[in-house]
Amino acid sequence: MQTAELIRQHLIDPEICIRCNTCEETCPIDAITHDSRNYVVKPEICNNCNDCVAPCPTGAIDSWRSIAKPYSTAEQFAWDSLPAAAEDAGNEDRPGDIPEEVASFAAAASQAQGGTAPPPWSAAHPYVGLYSLARPAIATCAGNFRLTAADAGSDIRHIVLDFGTTAFPVLEGQSLAVIVALAGGQHVRMYSIASPRNGERPGYNNVSLTVKRVTEDRDGKPVRGIASNFLCDLKKGDQLSVAGPFGSTFLMPNHPGANLIMICTGTGSAPMRAMTERRRRRLALKEGGELMLFFGARTPGELPYFGPLMKLPVDLIDVQLAFSRVSGKAKEYVQDRMRACGGKAARLLADENTYVYLCGHKQMEQGVEAAFAEICGVDWNAMKERMRSAGRYHVETY
Repeated sequence: MQTAELIRQHLIDPEICIRCNTCEETCPIDAITHDSRNYVVKPEICNNCNDCVAPCPTGAIDSWRSIAKPYSTAEQFAWDSLPAAAEDAGNEDRPGDIPEEVASFAAAASQAQGGTAPPPWSAAHPYVGLYSLARPAIATCAGNFRLTAADAGSDIRHIVLDFGTTAFPVLEGQSLAVIVALAGGQHVRMYSIASPRNGERPGYNNVSLTVKRVTEDRDGKPVRGIASNFLCDLKKGDQLSVAGPFGSTFLMPNHPGANLIMICTGTGSAPMRAMTERRRRRLALKEGGELMLFFGARTPGELPYFGPLMKLPVDLIDVQLAFSRVSGKAKEYVQDRMRACGGKAARLLADENTYVYLCGHKQMEQGVEAAFAEICGVDWNAMKERMRSAGRYHVETY
């Protein structure tokens, strides 16, 4: 019997997916859609470009099948889990699935050619996806503190979550998903972890988040962010459901002598705080390696952690702050501060032990890259790709 010609179909694992909408927003050809139940890939549109694989925080998007007849979107919407290999559509003589480890390796290899970066070679091994939407961890709010000034236009909070006796191991640069129960289902949002691996309070099983209360969209229209307002309104003792941890690449290096260039705005400071605090707590070990932070906000009163940042020792970190709306002063953005410190930044970039981390609004990315292009004095695109492939250039923008 003649074997049917096989195609490689891209699927999303509904058991792992947290419905965060990242894949649909990322897909450049609108090949991903969703209903109230599942996120699915349209087989007639998907061209297997892999652009959606790297941003997915859980790996649910990294699912592939070798198959004779593709599953329709209607079939995918009905799934609670991916079909077993034996249930794949097609004739009986076709081969089985592409092994998961092979598919994952192929996707990772593709991304390494200009997509996501591998983690630093010395990064610790991360735990990923220990808790899901169906089986979440339960955390208790141990603290909720306003970081921005009382008269500031933005309400940004430092929120501490205690996991009690539930194991929730994290590394600097990882994130978690907060699950908000609604009448019609669940609302899920991802948040970067702002505390180092040994917790906000060392020796206790807790983590911290940096959360901005969303009251308007990017066009200034009034809107109430479901997850952000839920978190910002938490009181000590309140419980919530959490999935994760997530993230296996945006991790800090562990080897002595590693330098970090960190660039962020607003709540993009969360992973930078985690990395800086990790180094601060280990300062007595004299591990070496320079830290340089470029941090932007509209005013000092709207910059999270402004007070603590000003108290950090200069031998630990070089803090460069940029404010765009200070009365009587010219607007300054992070890329402006980068240019002002171009000599030092260029020296660090030339060092193979330097790792770059960029986190914040996506609109900052173009300006930061233009500044790097001026600073490095060589072909920046080529240099960036070399750094990315070596696990030395990491970007999380939204």
